[in-house]
Amino acid sequence: MPSKIEPLEAAQRFISTQFPRCQAALLAGSVVRGQATATSDLDIILFDDTLVSSYRESFIEDGWHIELFAHNLTSYRAFFEQDCRRAIPSLPRMVTEGIVLKDTNIVEDIKREARALLDSGPEAWSNETIEMKRYFLTDTLDDLIGCTTRAEGLFIASTLVTLVCEFILRTNRQWTGSSKWTYRALDRYDAIAA
Repeated sequence: MPSKIEPLEAAQRFISTQFPRCQAALLAGSVVRGQATATSDLDIILFDDTLVSSYRESFIEDGWHIELFAHNLTSYRAFFEQDCRRAIPSLPRMVTEGIVLKDTNIVEDIKREARALLDSGPEAWSNETIEMKRYFLTDTLDDLIGCTTRAEGLFIASTLVTLVCEFILRTNRQWTGSSKWTYRALDRYDAIAA
């Protein structure tokens, strides 16, 4: 595999050669946040008014794995809404943190939409949902208490950690995440609990 060039340069080159007619593009993800690792990829959000619908595609260019999130000028809103309903605002977060690679005077408005969604937080859980989630938590805790094998205990503990994090975050109207983003969301909300 060829050596990697700088992420911003690679992203700009990718957009200018592969999608020169798009209206806008953003570079997001770990390279933008200063958290890149040896396995990090380039997350690029593309806005192109000629697209009929959104799609996601993977590329390898200039030594980088690239994850492209392609949208037309309205399709991204459905993903914003879907992400917010599940309280994992992946696309709004990527848009707000994104570095502009190309813009035909549309990025500011899209970023404003994303920021407003993030600032409003997820929808509050109903009392019924809180009680149901509390039941799942105590049921899983009982499983851990009664567990007699280390291997099963590891899996139960993993589930319990996820459930506890979700409960803390959602009962406080905070965004959550999946995988490493669960920890990041909890750390952002309450570093001591994390």
